[in-house]
Amino acid sequence: MYKTYKIYKPFGVLSQFTKEHESHQVLGDLFDFPKDVYPIGRLDKDSEGLLLLSNDKSLTDKLLNPKHKLAKTYWVQVEGSLTEEALQQLSAGVTIKVKTGKYHDTLPCEVSIIDAPLIPERDPPIRERKTVPTTWASITISEGKNRQVRKMFAKVGFPVLRLVRYAIGETSIDGMDVGEVVSV
Repeated sequence: MYKTYKIYKPFGVLSQFTKEHESHQVLGDLFDFPKDVYPIGRLDKDSEGLLLLSNDKSLTDKLLNPKHKLAKTYWVQVEGSLTEEALQQLSAGVTIKVKTGKYHDTLPCEVSIIDAPLIPERDPPIRERKTVPTTWASITISEGKNRQVRKMFAKVGFPVLRLVRYAIGETSIDGMDVGEVVSV
């Protein structure tokens, strides 16, 4: 029988079950998952938001295989006042360095400035400088290279302070609390 869960992954939790150091927080610290359930994709330790886990290999293929071009939406808080020029560059696609050391042109995406989303404060809070404003943006991509969203915003001159994956396809964190696990 297939089991699928969605998690609102907190900041600082690794998207895995094995602790590399005793101080690490991992998915098993949030919930007692069945042994045959694994994360579908990843969110790095510094990112928050929607993470799916399942033992359904067809679902994993649907969500991760690049041929499906599944939309993933992120809410991003950046340092500085995001410019129209930066939005246009991001929307058209930018060149980022990927894990292999090669450069990759990101696919065109949807990106816009948004009001600060109604989500819990991060623990620990982001670093803020009184003299430097921050901007929230929503970005929807259809690929998922390692730290892609962070690299994209850095490429156009706006370092990411907070990154929250809001949705994968039609599944979102709406109505969820940080750290909550829901069977779907």
